[in-house]
Amino acid sequence: MEVIIAILAVIFVLGVAINIHEFGHFIMAKIFGMRVEAYSFFGLGPRVWGFKIGHTDYRISAIPLGAYVKLYGDEVTAPLEGGASQKEHVPEKELYELRPRWQKFLVIIGGPLMNILLALAIPFFIALFYGVPSNPAPIVGFVKPGGEAEKAGLRVGDRIIKFDGVENPTWRRIERDALLAPGKAIPVVVEREGQIVELTIKPLAITEAGQTAGILDFEPDFGSEPVVVGRIEPTMPAAESGLQVGDWIVSVNGKVVRNRQEMKKIINELKDRPIKLQVNRNGERLEIETRAVERNGDWLIGIAFNNTLSGARESVGVLGAMAFAWETNVEILRMTAKAFGQVSTGERSARDTVSGPIGIVQIIVQMVFAAGFLGLLSLLGIISLNLGVINLLPIPLLDGGQIMMLGIEKVYDIFGKTMPMVVKERIQMVGLAIILLLILLTTFNDISRFFR
Repeated sequence: MEVIIAILAVIFVLGVAINIHEFGHFIMAKIFGMRVEAYSFFGLGPRVWGFKIGHTDYRISAIPLGAYVKLYGDEVTAPLEGGASQKEHVPEKELYELRPRWQKFLVIIGGPLMNILLALAIPFFIALFYGVPSNPAPIVGFVKPGGEAEKAGLRVGDRIIKFDGVENPTWRRIERDALLAPGKAIPVVVEREGQIVELTIKPLAITEAGQTAGILDFEPDFGSEPVVVGRIEPTMPAAESGLQVGDWIVSVNGKVVRNRQEMKKIINELKDRPIKLQVNRNGERLEIETRAVERNGDWLIGIAFNNTLSGARESVGVLGAMAFAWETNVEILRMTAKAFGQVSTGERSARDTVSGPIGIVQIIVQMVFAAGFLGLLSLLGIISLNLGVINLLPIPLLDGGQIMMLGIEKVYDIFGKTMPMVVKERIQMVGLAIILLLILLTTFNDISRFFR
């Protein structure tokens, strides 16, 4: 069953992200009355199966890499699109090649634009229907005993007023900036009982599936929130005790827990002593006995908390959802740019930053089991945004390269000449070679992570 869920998750995320891109090209071409010869919604190269509606052949193609839309008369990338166009009479007004450049530009830009619109739409509708994740004030509510933050002098009640040079940061900004600084000493300024205290904190370097990220061993004060089980590790004591996903934990050893931080604190204090959890399950009050085991200095029973409940999210209207969608995508771009900036300066390894096809599939599978469908939707938005932006790079064969070609053609026009087809084809082959090389390098990185 888990294998089927993993396969369906990969097909869903990659299928939607790639096809929404191709649909952007398709719909713009249709709007301008251009003839679309083929729409391959799965694969490149020769046709394997399909059906025809009007002049368009909707198909599955032989090479399982991406998808494509073939416009009649556009032969530059014909080898990747099932070969040359069929010989038939087509009115000149339906030919892509005879259209003005501004129309060609809109057809090309339609793909990345649809990816970006999808990346905005997903967080918008999640925010509208489920609310936005609460962004607590950066007041420290929990510090891991014996952890790096405690050693650095951080205390419960400290308000973080500066983190890595950023004044008055939100908790979300603190958490995300720490992700890109595993093991790095970060200057932090806190306000403590009216005094300004300067500290230096190192995020813990955690590596999963070959990817290294920085994790903070302290949390903000979330206030009062439901403590609900969102996931159970099958090899840990919680699974053996009969605790279930959806259980609302009311108290631990008779002590009422106000939030997950209080629960963590009590369990750390109890260590390996018996733990009695009072839980609410579908309106029925149950008592479950379990224990904790030590992992990396933490005492854990093996659960993750559900962050999608009202206690961890805040309702917003249409304008609030729009603002959240915009901020989410800007933050993704900021984090991406910062990560690549660290690669260029040598602070971060490209191997730990860039994922190829195998790495992306692995991330999708991890997400569906860790965060369910909502997490998968959020990941789809991130992949769609990156796909849209990357396609705007001026690399031949990508949409940005096609826009660059329109510019080169314009230069030819200025001198009264036409860009030879053989030149176009050679430029596209260079682009194909670059893309294949990038795929090979990133795939090698993905595979090498398994042996690290």
